[in-house]
Amino acid sequence: MRPISGFPTGSTFRLAGAALLAALAAAPAWADPARPGASAAADGTKAAAKPVREDKAEGAASKDGDPALRAQLQALGYKYEVDEDGDFVLTFALDEQRSQMAYVLSRTQRYGSLKVREIWSPAYRSADRGALPAAVANRLLEDGQLSKLGGWVSQDGVAVFVVKLDADASQQTLDDAIDYAVRAADQMEAELTPGQDEF
Repeated sequence: MRPISGFPTGSTFRLAGAALLAALAAAPAWADPARPGASAAADGTKAAAKPVREDKAEGAASKDGDPALRAQLQALGYKYEVDEDGDFVLTFALDEQRSQMAYVLSRTQRYGSLKVREIWSPAYRSADRGALPAAVANRLLEDGQLSKLGGWVSQDGVAVFVVKLDADASQQTLDDAIDYAVRAADQMEAELTPGQDEF
């Protein structure tokens, strides 16, 4: 069963545009100064948690995002917001208790003949926003060994599940990759922070 995409109403949904703007003041070190912060807002909503990539990227730099990617997401029926980088921010209601954020990046990466798009879904934040605790880092490495698709990265104390796929992947492949990233990140978040759902 796929997660339900979009911005449902009620207690299961904790991401709202106003909350994103309210969280700006709490932005972590890795966040763009104009991007919403990563800690939960005072009203209990989720705030954005997107690490910043400093390496060279190509693709759509438009604030509207990659038009081909936008068309795929719309055809899949996904609701989204577009951030300042032109990346697509999605929130999924996984059940009545949990939801999970994902980012589908407009910009792509190249290596030789390969052109890759990334899907990010955060799962854990260290208390001091520094290095991940050793036990957490080891658990993520163990999980990465079993992962069918993607793996864990750490940036400024945030553990993010990243799936890399062909930038020209089919709509079905994109759908599967988003689904996998969201489920993997939410499962790990539930394991590492029982009873919490920050992302």
